[in-house]
Amino acid sequence: MQYRNLGKTGLRVGEIGMGCEGFVDKTDEEVLEFVNLMEKEGVNCIDLYTSNPKVRTALGKAIKGRREKFILQSHICSIWENGQYLRTRDIKKVKAGFDTMLNELDVNYIDIGMIHYVDSLNDLDGILNGPVIEFVKELKAQGKIKHTGMSSHNPVVAKKAIETGLIEVLMFSVNPCYDMQPADEDVEQLWNPEKYEKPLLNMDKDRKELYEACEKLGVGITVMKAFGGGDLLNSKYSPAKVSLTPVQCLHYALTRPAVASVMSGARNIEELKESIRYETADDSEKDYASALAKFPKISWEGHCMYCGHCAPCPKGIDVASVTKFLNLARAQGEVPETVREHYKVLQHKAKECVQCGACETRCPFKVDIRKNMKDALEIFGE
Repeated sequence: MQYRNLGKTGLRVGEIGMGCEGFVDKTDEEVLEFVNLMEKEGVNCIDLYTSNPKVRTALGKAIKGRREKFILQSHICSIWENGQYLRTRDIKKVKAGFDTMLNELDVNYIDIGMIHYVDSLNDLDGILNGPVIEFVKELKAQGKIKHTGMSSHNPVVAKKAIETGLIEVLMFSVNPCYDMQPADEDVEQLWNPEKYEKPLLNMDKDRKELYEACEKLGVGITVMKAFGGGDLLNSKYSPAKVSLTPVQCLHYALTRPAVASVMSGARNIEELKESIRYETADDSEKDYASALAKFPKISWEGHCMYCGHCAPCPKGIDVASVTKFLNLARAQGEVPETVREHYKVLQHKAKECVQCGACETRCPFKVDIRKNMKDALEIFGE
């Protein structure tokens, strides 16, 4: 398992994480089997958006005696009422729900306390100017949560939230179809077939700006919906009408700026193993560019997708990384310190580009790479 820094939290998370879907309707023994596999393979980050008491209790039993080996990302404002999940902003219910969460998991703290499911600006405003954020601050001061997070599907809302400086971890929906769609307060619209009937060109600017802002501010992203609920794996159900493999979906998400870990929604042991196999997959299996280039009515022309098709460079330049740092600097209108330092440690830099153009002949998205290398040299000075 490869590990990444989760923004500025100091936490190191495996590239493959575990969503809670696989724990639902499972016996204690089955949940234990999941956790044993996770420990063996180094899957250390677990998302718990569900408030289902059976799931929490079973997971609590499974991690008992090895709590420190796992990073728990559990959701505040997600409660269990009348035998079902409910999202609430009622502060009395929120507080009671958090205590119940700790009791059911049989833990003293949560590593990442996620403010659950914030998709509208009005909802965000109510959270930031009401009792929910004050409660979250109290929990952090008491050590009951170590870091503050928020989950969202709306890039405009998410960007506004991280710019407050209060959010350290963002759980966000990342996949190549969602990334084409504009912000909407109704998450269902991201999968609306009508939205894919007309030609779509390049990533939605708000999503691009969100990823870049998270990178700049040091906000780590944990990913949900990488497989689109499984629809992206089947051309019959995918709005793009082209199927991707789990490895391709994972690699797409993991090549976005600021992304640290993808929460696999594995519903059984075999699906979790398939996600973990990403760590040993070769470059040809990870290659999503060839599949994206076949998406009907969808084009990423001129937009670097960080897919790596430009390699190998005869001078050894990591073209995708140089381009990523260049785009981050362009987006900010300056060179942020973190971007500058990341660029500095590259073994080969833009100044070594001989403008041979070999990279451009391999790029599926017709990116003007030679110009990017010139721009990088100008911006970074080397």
